[in-house]
Amino acid sequence: MFSKPEKNIEQFGIDPGMKVADLGSGAGFYSIVLSKAVGESGKVFAVDVQQSLLVKLKNQAVQENITNLDIVWGDIEEKNGSTLREESLDRVIIANTLFQTNHKDVVLNEAKRILKPKGMLLIVDWEDSFGGLGPQPHYLFKKDQALALINSSGFELLREIEAGDHHYGLVCKKI
Repeated sequence: MFSKPEKNIEQFGIDPGMKVADLGSGAGFYSIVLSKAVGESGKVFAVDVQQSLLVKLKNQAVQENITNLDIVWGDIEEKNGSTLREESLDRVIIANTLFQTNHKDVVLNEAKRILKPKGMLLIVDWEDSFGGLGPQPHYLFKKDQALALINSSGFELLREIEAGDHHYGLVCKKI
């Protein structure tokens, strides 16, 4: 079973009115679900470097009449790359993204920068490859690697979530 954004967001704890970023949003599988979870009083920032995916996400948001979703072109592998304001967000999600990045520490530092004090981060990523689906084994960013990165980046692991048969999910707090 693949990772299910609805289930993962439910386990993360998103409340109406929150401000949330989806770093490495891609086509917005998490962003769309997040926009519904935060409600009209909340805001979601979908940040990605691939403009074609952001255009697709923007079109979907227009079709679904989603008005609380901001599309942000940015490179989360650069310092201040999301262009979001420092300490302005309640939650950040990085889903199926870390395995693709070369500068994972920079990505976590960007999440930390934009989170409010004691804000929370959800990391969801591939645990394994199977049947030709998912990243090639040498691209995987395993859970133990993610835990080491969390500990060295100013986050505290609060709990793990059930993120799917081939994914792990880690809920962390900014410290």
